[in-house]
Amino acid sequence: MQKMLIEGGHLLNGRVRISGAKNSAVALLPASILADSPVTIEGLPRISDVETLGDLLEEIGGTVEWNERTITVHPEKMVAMPLPNGKVKKLRASYYFMGAMLGKFGKAVIGLPGGCYLGPRPIDQHIKGFEALGAEVTNEQGAVYLRAKELRGARIYLDVVSVGATINIMLAAVKAKGKTVIENAAKEPEIIDVATLLTNMGAKIKGVGTDVIRIEGVPSLHGCNHTIIPDRIEAGTYVIAAAAQGKEVIIENVITRHIESLLAKLREMGVRLEEKDEQLLVAPTGPLKSVDIKTLVYPGFPTDLQQPFTSLLTKAENTGVITDTIYSARLKHIDELRRMNALIKVEGGSVIVSGPVELQGAKVKASDLRAGAALIVAGLMANGITEITGLEHIDRGYESVTEKLKNLGAKVWREEMTEQEKIQFQNL
Repeated sequence: MQKMLIEGGHLLNGRVRISGAKNSAVALLPASILADSPVTIEGLPRISDVETLGDLLEEIGGTVEWNERTITVHPEKMVAMPLPNGKVKKLRASYYFMGAMLGKFGKAVIGLPGGCYLGPRPIDQHIKGFEALGAEVTNEQGAVYLRAKELRGARIYLDVVSVGATINIMLAAVKAKGKTVIENAAKEPEIIDVATLLTNMGAKIKGVGTDVIRIEGVPSLHGCNHTIIPDRIEAGTYVIAAAAQGKEVIIENVITRHIESLLAKLREMGVRLEEKDEQLLVAPTGPLKSVDIKTLVYPGFPTDLQQPFTSLLTKAENTGVITDTIYSARLKHIDELRRMNALIKVEGGSVIVSGPVELQGAKVKASDLRAGAALIVAGLMANGITEITGLEHIDRGYESVTEKLKNLGAKVWREEMTEQEKIQFQNL
């Protein structure tokens, strides 16, 4: 077990290249199950979630070949192997094995997903979609059993806009007989990325990026080559870090329209931003002004950037209010930021941040992936040294974060935790 140490106060300057999108990768890999020949995906991030999914593909009989950030999945010998326990429980996106295996084999047994706890995140909309397509779904001893004699297209209205349900239903429907219509579908770029892969495999999908997706089932899908989109949440995190503690930082391999809601708020705060091709220059020019944000489904402000943005607001003048309408329980970073001298309070469903304050280095714990990002941003700004534990959460979604920050001029390193620190960490 390791901890991350950050000596705050050093200005960030230089270039950072954004990795492939985590939230695409965790769906693209299960989607490869549907093919009858090899699928090659380029630009994948080397993060623990991706490694875990590669292992799961091998558990069901696939062969996975890595070459730097390119992966080739050989699905020819895959079987409907039950995955009730083990690595399935390490990440939430393991639920994509449900749709992919149901679409390929007509059956699946998948353990209930794990990952960061952000409050109740039911999969009822996924199950509603599977049942509409003709599957029988039961929950037996902590695992979801899916069985279908034949999948048939259906009209499915999602009661809530859900990225996971939209993708999972797409995976199950691409080989179903007839036409499937998904209404009130999510519009995130990662959904378009997955649909692009499926289309390259021979699927017939229209309307992706709108709230109505139409799928005409096909009898088989073949392998293909696909390049993943850049990670908009990683990009947004480095943009926030640059706004908080940067001199001039150039973000490379970024699609700025994917983070336009964030950029609009940063411009309101007084951050200078210059876009060019797939690059973004971030150059703070003076005191920051507080803003209010409300997280919404895409293209609104991303819930995944709410936590690091909270850290940025501690540097801004006056009071900012953050309301997360997606995951109301996504507040575990608040107490950790208070340890660092942040003036933050929670009222109802909103977080109220007063500033500017001088953050102080402290020993803090990342309770989930994006809380970890918030603590990194805070540590970069703080006086003294910040020690962050819970790095297993950060490593699930940020590739080579220590090295990337070092290259920008941050003073950051990792150390092994002592036995006493491990005991203290486990008792927190």
